Amino acid sequence: MEWAVIAVFVPTFFLVSVSPGMCMTLALTLGMAIGVRRTLWMMAGELLGVISVAALAVLGVAQLLLRWPVAFTAIKVVGGAYLMYVGIQCWLSRGKMAFQLGEEQSVSRGSLFMQGLVTACSNPKAWAFNISILPPFLNFEQPIAWQLLTMLGIIAACEFVSMTIYASGGRSLRYLLERDNGAQYLNRISGSLMIAVALWMWFF
Repeated sequence: MEWAVIAVFVPTFFLVSVSPGMCMTLALTLGMAIGVRRTLWMMAGELLGVISVAALAVLGVAQLLLRWPVAFTAIKVVGGAYLMYVGIQCWLSRGKMAFQLGEEQSVSRGSLFMQGLVTACSNPKAWAFNISILPPFLNFEQPIAWQLLTMLGIIAACEFVSMTIYASGGRSLRYLLERDNGAQYLNRISGSLMIAVALWMWFF
């Protein structure tokens, strides 16, 4: 990619990335529930999902998938059901994701990784966005491989910075609620956001 193209692509994608969405809401929620450091495992899964979606969109695979929404539906139903279950457990102050004063959450790294991966891969709007915005930034008269690698690197960096901002904000909110002995409020906020992500996956 030429420097002029990169100079336009970076702010364009960062503004899209930092906008509230499924992955950013999940980062905020986990930042509240388990802290930024543990949330990095979810971020790793989300980054893998986002990079995969972007690469497939550029390669044209996404166009085929959008014509066969059954695959999306299956992922969205299963992933949304899991997030809905976790959200309800948080709301009721139960389960591994629920916050208890003086206790450390023991949710597994694999579970966090899969939450990020499924959330990133099950968003049809992300596929449609990548199909529409990424190809115009590519020069098809030049080798695509290096252009694609550069683009994916920028996308990963933008997503990581954005999720870190949201997770850090969630962690700060947790500190405020801890001072007011607001564990129940934290669980309800966290659970509500998780349920919102699940509904988003199902109906949008």
